[in-house]
Amino acid sequence: MSETNPLNPAPTATGGNLFVRACLRQPVDRTPVWFLRQAGRYMQEYRDVRKHHTLVEICKQPDIAAEVTITAAEKLDVDAAIIFADLLLPLEPMGLDFEFQAGEGPVVHKPVRTTEDVKALRTDRAEDLIYVARAIEKVNAHFGGRLGMIGFCGAPYTLASYMIEGGGSRNYIHTKQMMYGNTAAWRELLDKIIVVLVEYCRQQVNAGADVIQIFDSWVGSLCPADYAEYAFAASERLVREVQAMGVPVIYFGVETASLLAPMAKTGADVIGVDWRTPIDEAWRAVGHGHAVQGNLDPITLFAPLDVLEQRVKEVLKSADNRPGHIFNLGHGIVPGTPVENVQAVVKMVREHSTRRAG
Repeated sequence: MSETNPLNPAPTATGGNLFVRACLRQPVDRTPVWFLRQAGRYMQEYRDVRKHHTLVEICKQPDIAAEVTITAAEKLDVDAAIIFADLLLPLEPMGLDFEFQAGEGPVVHKPVRTTEDVKALRTDRAEDLIYVARAIEKVNAHFGGRLGMIGFCGAPYTLASYMIEGGGSRNYIHTKQMMYGNTAAWRELLDKIIVVLVEYCRQQVNAGADVIQIFDSWVGSLCPADYAEYAFAASERLVREVQAMGVPVIYFGVETASLLAPMAKTGADVIGVDWRTPIDEAWRAVGHGHAVQGNLDPITLFAPLDVLEQRVKEVLKSADNRPGHIFNLGHGIVPGTPVENVQAVVKMVREHSTRRAG
């Protein structure tokens, strides 16, 4: 996006504008901070809600989804709230039922494996997902622009892989079999996913999302050649469609050290970086025309505070106070993480990034 885009916010002291300005590589007086999976089972308030509701029930009830989102953002005192939802929600209106099974994660009951399976998927029911937009409206009404509001969706490759594998996978055998052996069906599947995701993201933007994050959680399973051949075009199309709605896009994947440069070619405003690649190396790979997000190892949150502070300082030093760094983890907060350590990181980022800016 251009620096002169009229949608860019004017400088203010609010965390929301601080976060959006960083996404657009505009000057900020300190590094904004938020966390992947900041509303999760490590937090007692969320566990209390889960005693009475399944994950999907929370997602589908805007009052509860908003409450979970707000509680986490306020307790951590971060600069952005990411709406509580799940990557797999778009599968249901496309005609695929799924559930979360204890110890196994999401399970798709009838995986997509054939051309006929792909053709049977629907693209005309994205309106069924409007409950996520309604939750965003409630969060925005609560914060009144004080925090950045992040909407999100899964990337086409990652959602297609879930649909095909039927759940988690180590080797993505069925996914790659379709990619290599039935490429026409693979491309039709990605096209259908994009149709639904574009409308889904539009609902979120219309409800007040300042930024959309696209999660390509499984794209690290691809080598660069396969990413270029089978995934890049779909991701680029989705990024461009969302940007045309007037908001920045964060594109994040895991184990993507070899894919950072091609991921940046999608044109995403911000590239999320996991903890395996130092921020300065990642930034050189994606180019300084992009912002970067990351990249503290989430397990460092279990470390003593002196170790934790040293790692926070290392990430900030690696970013070198360059406009366009958003402090985050290299992946999501895991269950059992001490909440007080997450809160401490927020304070550390504010103290040390302001000091460096000064």
